[in-house]
Amino acid sequence: MKARMPEGFGGGAPSNMQGMLKQAQKMQEMMAQLQEDLNAREYDFTVGGGMAAIKINGKKEILSIELKPEIVDPEDIEMLQDILVAGVNEAISGVEKTNEEEMAKLTGNMKMPGLGL
Repeated sequence: MKARMPEGFGGGAPSNMQGMLKQAQKMQEMMAQLQEDLNAREYDFTVGGGMAAIKINGKKEILSIELKPEIVDPEDIEMLQDILVAGVNEAISGVEKTNEEEMAKLTGNMKMPGLGL
């Protein structure tokens, strides 16, 4: 008894496979371009009721942190530290969320091992 493979599997149509490879390569190129564009973006986040502003890029590098003078209380350094930690974490989460959403638009939420990014 011979096992039969569905059409498109095994030794079937090489042009079909070539077409799929071309599509995969094009998708990888589009993903690489999108990742480059996302890395170049800059985002602004405010935290602590507007007392601190954080600028971050798409590579999750903090570009600047601006503080309002009234947030700097030598008697309450812990509050300042907490606000900065929360702000940096919020900024990183915001960039990751945007990156995931933009990639999902391109890939249709399809997981593609080997095409990575």
